Amino acid sequence: MRWRQGRRSTNIEDRRGRRPGIAIGGGGARLLLLVLAMMCMGGDPAQLLGIVGNTQITQSQPEPTQRPSDEVGDFLSAVLGSTEDVWSEVFAASGARYRLPTLVMFSDIVRSACGTNSAATGPFYCPLDQKVYPDTSFFRQLAQLGGPGDFAAAYVIGHEIGHHVQNLVGTSDRVRQLQSRGNRTDANALSVMLELQADCYAGAWAHHANRTAALLEPGDVEEGLAAAAAIGDDRLMRQSGRAVSPESFTHGTSQQRQQWLRTGLQTGDLNACDTFGRGS
Repeated sequence: MRWRQGRRSTNIEDRRGRRPGIAIGGGGARLLLLVLAMMCMGGDPAQLLGIVGNTQITQSQPEPTQRPSDEVGDFLSAVLGSTEDVWSEVFAASGARYRLPTLVMFSDIVRSACGTNSAATGPFYCPLDQKVYPDTSFFRQLAQLGGPGDFAAAYVIGHEIGHHVQNLVGTSDRVRQLQSRGNRTDANALSVMLELQADCYAGAWAHHANRTAALLEPGDVEEGLAAAAAIGDDRLMRQSGRAVSPESFTHGTSQQRQQWLRTGLQTGDLNACDTFGRGS
């Protein structure tokens, strides 16, 4: 993957090695008093802090931006820059403006507007702050699962940016509304369609980036497809020793994820990414 020649995005934060703090505002001051009171009474304040760590703290201040200078950070900055260029062009062609997301690199645990998440969550997108959050250790895990390579990692970022696109055009809101009206099985099925569309959007990004900047090298498509297969619901269930349960799928099978990534790569057409209208 020819990423070194690409433009670097400035919309990136490096929070690796930092633990989410507790905001000291009105609520933070009361929390500090509770912690001190528990210590005086012989209680364990870690229990209280553990509860707080799993809730959203709305009075926290924005994290300062810090540009990464290492290889991983440089790579992610280049991939993000490429997605910015492609999606800005795609949106402009339809008379719309693409709002640039921010990418936040973290390790172990991170706080977003959607709450506090650990690395176990995997890379995620928060629509409330329009930021993509990858724990950089995930890419090593992806390689161990059978998805090595730079384009495999770029596909993951492209997938999360795909969720940003869905958020901007209103798809995510419509899906959440439908999910609130149905049962768990129906909600999971809608989640699968949403995730598969994000896979297709990742492929569409790579298609356009390759057309304008010769992004892809021989073997890159295979890397992306291997990564898509590695994180299919059915494969992950088998690897964890669980029975494959289609009604509990939330992201799609390995075959489905490969299919929709390939569709985006081959066509670059967002209309071809209609996983809702064409089925999964």
